[in-house]
Amino acid sequence: MTSEDSGIHPVPQSVPHPGDIQPAMDAEPTRLALHRLGLLSDDEDATLTPLTGGIASDIWKVELPHATVCIKRALHRLKVKADWFVPIERNLYEWLYYEIADRAAPGAAPRLVARDTEAYLFVMEYLEPESYPLWKHQLRDGLTDVGFSIEVGKRLATIHSYTAARRDIADQFPTDAIFYASRMESYLEATARAHPDLEAHIFPLIDATMHTKNALVHGDVSPKNILNGPRGPVLLDPECAFYGDPAFDLAFCLNHLLLKCLWTPSSREGFLSCFQALKDGYLSLVDWEPAAEMEQRTARLLPGLFLARIDGKSPVEYVTSEEDRDLVRRTARPLLTHPVEHLSEVSHAWHKALGR
Repeated sequence: MTSEDSGIHPVPQSVPHPGDIQPAMDAEPTRLALHRLGLLSDDEDATLTPLTGGIASDIWKVELPHATVCIKRALHRLKVKADWFVPIERNLYEWLYYEIADRAAPGAAPRLVARDTEAYLFVMEYLEPESYPLWKHQLRDGLTDVGFSIEVGKRLATIHSYTAARRDIADQFPTDAIFYASRMESYLEATARAHPDLEAHIFPLIDATMHTKNALVHGDVSPKNILNGPRGPVLLDPECAFYGDPAFDLAFCLNHLLLKCLWTPSSREGFLSCFQALKDGYLSLVDWEPAAEMEQRTARLLPGLFLARIDGKSPVEYVTSEEDRDLVRRTARPLLTHPVEHLSEVSHAWHKALGR
């Protein structure tokens, strides 16, 4: 969900956020679930390997006698120092999102195997990192693939288009409270508390995001939750899925491409090109509302999320210097107080700030 919760394949080289608490995971409940679900018989054994880094769930790679799968069990209290609690039933809606996303864009989600709705866990296919590299790791290494960025934008827009104005889908996601706790309170409200003079600009963003009911929103579209698979992008960890404003997904993902400029400075131009490509790919498929309206809401929300990853409850782990944090603040604050209409204006403001 946040930090390094990659979800489907192990990320042994990842380092948890310095503020994260990573308690030892107990394998026994997961082993019992395998028996309950009929995936492991009494005379069989399985090898369980904890996947490190996630703060929202316990995640295991499970080597069964006949297959290798992944089990994910939601946690009520996130593994961070701050008291951050989110409803555990989000695990049920994550499963539903995967089902719908794969219908909308085949290959956009991992194959589902089984679920235990009482234990709030489910089993899905294990995707080998050799064939499904994590986009975050590619960006970290300076690999700025504009073509893949376009495909991310198009895949996301395809899911939004498929679910737009679908009351049958909206009714399956009574998850406003989950989304609010996981995203609005922890990101935007927390940022407003850190910047009281911006409250009048941040709270309208919250209101617009919560009350624009246009499509099914993933809620955590980040490079850490996107695999570069053989059939295109695979979206992971839709724990915050709710029926609302698709501008949140677009802004959330574009935000990371801006922030990566501080992680791998040598690839700044490439990251900004990926920003443009993802934005263009997405907007080219917007058919549920005027694309200009969608872009405007995204451009207004993006600076709030940009600032939130510095001063909210879940700061990005790779922006470590106060100088870089101040650079984000100096860029985001004017964009919040004087909103722009186009996403290119946000990226140009950041490009100008980086060039100083």
